[in-house]
Order: sequence, then C-alpha cells, then structure tokens
Amino acid sequence: MTSTTGSSGSRTAGRGSSVLIRRLIYVAFFLEVGLLLLVLPWSAFWERNYFAEAWPPLRPLLTNNFVRGAVTGLGLVNLGAGFADLARVFSARERSDSSLPDGTPRR
Repeated sequence: MTSTTGSSGSRTAGRGSSVLIRRLIYVAFFLEVGLLLLVLPWSAFWERNYFAEAWPPLRPLLTNNFVRGAVTGLGLVNLGAGFADLARVFSARERSDSSLPDGTPRR
C-alpha cells in the first residue's frame, strides 16, 4: 500500500526538476543562437550563403557591413537574454536553498 503524502512530494520535486531542465535548455538555446549570430556574419560561411548564390540580387545586401552588424546585434541580444535567464535560474535556486521545505526562510 502506498502513501499519498509521499507521492505528492515526489510529484512537486519532479515538476521542479522538469522546470529547471526546461529553463536550462532554454538558456542553452539562447546562448548558442547568440554565439552563432555573433560569429557567422563575419565568417567566410556568410559570403558563401545558399540564398546569396540562389538569388544574386540578395548578395550585396547580405555582404553589407551594416546588415552584418545588425545580425551581430541580434546575437548580442540573444546572449544577453540567455545570461539574464541563467542568472534568474541561479537566483531561484539560491532562494530555494535558503528556505525550509514549507517555504519559510531559514534563520
């Protein structure tokens, strides 16, 4: 026979770890996209772009330094969002570590 009290506690612990994993994946996504958008516009890969080769009038726009800078700016925004969310994850874990299981703060 199983106790309902134990299963309720394990469900909330499982939900908490699921939320943590989801947020960490979200952070990893933003950091990866940010790094790619930061580096790719200035690499040779950007100039050998499929779309620039398939539609030649697009090449001057894609190789324009202002467009490259704008894409790099989007990469910086993504990196900022990723680091901000990572800081929120760490601060939420610190708050949960400093409180008792019932939510009251430790003295």
